[in-house]
Amino acid sequence: MTALTRRALLVGGALLVGIGPARAALPGSLAEAPRIDAWIRLDPDGSVTVLTGKAELGQGIKTALIQVAAEELGLDPAALRLITADTELTPDEGYTAGSHSMQDSATAIRLAAAAARALLVQAAALRLGARAETLSVADGAVAAPDGRRLHFAELAAEIDLDAPVPEATALREPGTRTLVGRPLPRVDIPAKVAGGPAYVQDIRAPGMVHARIVRPPRPGARLVALETEAVTARPGVIRVHRDGDFLAVVAEREYAAVMAMRALAAHAVWQGGTPVPEPDALFADLAGREAKRTIIHEAGAGTPVPAGRTITAQYRRRYQMHGSIGPSCAVAEFDGTRLTVWSHAQGMFPLRKALAEMLALPEAQVRCIHVEGSGCYGHNGADDAAGDAALLAHALPGRPVRVQYTREQEHLWEPYGGAMMTQASAVLGPDGRIADWDYAVRSPTHLTRPPGAGQLLSARMLESPFPAPPPKALPQPEGGGDRNAIPLYRFARARVAHDFVAAMPLRVSALRSLGAYMNVFSIESLMDEAAEAAGADPVAFRLAHLDDPRARSVIEAAAARFGWGAALPKGRGAGFAFARYKNLAGYCAVAVEVAVERESGRVRLVRAQAALDAGEIVNPHGLRDQIEGGIIQAMSWSLFEAVAHDAAGPTSRDWSAYPIARFPDIPERLDVHLIDRPGAPFLGAGEVAQGPTAAALANAIRQAAGVRLRELPMRPELVKAAIGV
Repeated sequence: MTALTRRALLVGGALLVGIGPARAALPGSLAEAPRIDAWIRLDPDGSVTVLTGKAELGQGIKTALIQVAAEELGLDPAALRLITADTELTPDEGYTAGSHSMQDSATAIRLAAAAARALLVQAAALRLGARAETLSVADGAVAAPDGRRLHFAELAAEIDLDAPVPEATALREPGTRTLVGRPLPRVDIPAKVAGGPAYVQDIRAPGMVHARIVRPPRPGARLVALETEAVTARPGVIRVHRDGDFLAVVAEREYAAVMAMRALAAHAVWQGGTPVPEPDALFADLAGREAKRTIIHEAGAGTPVPAGRTITAQYRRRYQMHGSIGPSCAVAEFDGTRLTVWSHAQGMFPLRKALAEMLALPEAQVRCIHVEGSGCYGHNGADDAAGDAALLAHALPGRPVRVQYTREQEHLWEPYGGAMMTQASAVLGPDGRIADWDYAVRSPTHLTRPPGAGQLLSARMLESPFPAPPPKALPQPEGGGDRNAIPLYRFARARVAHDFVAAMPLRVSALRSLGAYMNVFSIESLMDEAAEAAGADPVAFRLAHLDDPRARSVIEAAAARFGWGAALPKGRGAGFAFARYKNLAGYCAVAVEVAVERESGRVRLVRAQAALDAGEIVNPHGLRDQIEGGIIQAMSWSLFEAVAHDAAGPTSRDWSAYPIARFPDIPERLDVHLIDRPGAPFLGAGEVAQGPTAAALANAIRQAAGVRLRELPMRPELVKAAIGV
């Protein structure tokens, strides 16, 4: 067979993507996995498998990745098989987080699929005696102008996908694409709405046993006494497992495990615990904790500050939880040599590393397979459940072990989104624009996920415990607590500081958008306060401080489609906010209308209009899902959600103590305008709506009720107290 050259890969008169001579410059996740068959595999029968290290979390990534690959390969999307996040089969893409799936994984898959198509074309050209540029690829075959066709199965043996994606790869021209940009139905939805097996919670394996964990009544408590005889004698109980403070029961049937868990909890005696500040002392406690200050942005230091009005404000956010609709679950099986874990955690490769460390197994003997979980964006209890299941499976070789958390366990033990505070000030110059900006955010870490064993709750509780590693701040430009703390606006002078608090009384980690939710809330609230002080329209005020044409476009589109400036009934107000997520991902502007009941303090989101620029759009239906869901989730965070706690620890054991938005709270109208940019790079959009929604709500409340709220969530009691009714 004639060798295929790099030149042969550049075929078809398509869009040529230059990657440069250095392999380190490969885009997306190709930098870590540059070979074609890391992403695209062609079987002898001509069937194609697409591989991704990213996981489906409800963001619709399965559908979008299939579309991207099918477009480049000229296949019906239904003909493709997709494998997600499996440490034995897929590339290592770390966590599915930070709105990186499209810009990293979809970019890699698109280029790998295009490279595979080029190899198929060149192989067909040799067989058919035709010029490569005259051939077309569609319906699983390469066709010549005279009608001769070679199916992928006929060419599979003649191409080698164990080769690097070339330095320049020809993509299909945007104008010729038939799948990218179309609203294909999401492939993950049918089983979910039909009650079919869709989640890790649905797994039932032959010989599977059921385990339940007994947690301490509060964080930091130690198990000092335990009576097990009555529990081990219960029908169906296989064993009571104790290792230090890690306590579990395993039974043949799920109900037997539940009842045994309750009985075991009654026979366990715990002492001690980590003190937690009372709710009223939360922010004083946070302000008094030791912090390391880093200046993350400084501009115009030599520019004099003109005399002018100064607007100063402090903003606050309480602890918030993921509130996953389905409590965390995992299934694990150990055959005496190899451990396999099915989990809905967001990083299978980091989880594998943590489990291997905890059990003293070589990583090669641990396989982690992602299965969707019922609700989460961020680090909830999924990794912990996987650790629990792995420990118990290791103790019971040959039996699959299913660990299912209760609602109370999920609420009390998941890592929360951390409490935060910001201090901001702006000086208005004589021209009515901001001449000086000074901002500081005080925040804990937003990432305590594995790969360390000490980041698994069960591993910390063993007789020989793994200590939790010291919390770290995530670096800019993406950041953690300081994510989106640097405004995209143009100011003559600006200074932004991050005060990183390492030690916190409650366990914290990643919650959707990390610090961006709080920082955008703070920045966009202060922009409105400054606009009000300047006597300027809030939208015009923002535009006066922006040079980025794409930022201006989303602001103008959202304002126009909302009908910004129109009169509203008494008791209602309009609010606006904008951000570019991480200042390097998608652009999003949100305008909202709220109704405020002055006597009760209740705020209702009446309607919302968003505009989004996420680069080239693959599936507009899936993208709208993300923004609509993000607005509703952020509305729930901003108006309802805060972890209740006292000195003994969290008390939000159920939905009554941790209220979330319900169906009556959904806005009457929710519109999303998408700005498509064919041929432009994909920009992450999964978390763009969180901050703008929160700020738009606060700004609308100000217009509706004449009060400015600076604490999240903006619950009725805060609204009512501010109004003074």
